[in-house]
Amino acid sequence: MLKERRLAIEGWFSTDPPALIGTRCGECGTPYFPRNALACRNPGCSGPKDGSELAEYTFSTRGKIWSFADSRYKPPAPYVSPEPFRPYVLAAVELEAEKIVVLGQVVPGVGVDDLTVGQEVELTVGTLYEDDEAEYVVWMWRPVS
Repeated sequence: MLKERRLAIEGWFSTDPPALIGTRCGECGTPYFPRNALACRNPGCSGPKDGSELAEYTFSTRGKIWSFADSRYKPPAPYVSPEPFRPYVLAAVELEAEKIVVLGQVVPGVGVDDLTVGQEVELTVGTLYEDDEAEYVVWMWRPVS
């Protein structure tokens, strides 16, 4: 039986095509991920500061590794992971166009020995965990060959 595919975090990303979704200030251009609905937090922005200056924004899908780490211990709830827990790699990636850093898992099969700071990666979608009803997906980083 084919399981339903669900977003692990609603509203933060899309799957087809894979993309991070946030907001961007229409007045000063400051990007926010995850989305910001309150007001632009840039102190130099001359916008109205009532949230009306913020619009949905789709982020660039490539960037360079800023930092990375091997995660060997299962995070506490509300994080859900497969049983038994499988270690994974986390990467902080500076997005190409926006120059902000976004944290995410690296695709399974890529270890810390396969990565370097400054290495180019692209956004993709992968399985975070599964239950009896669905496969829950999240954004991940994949090295560019």
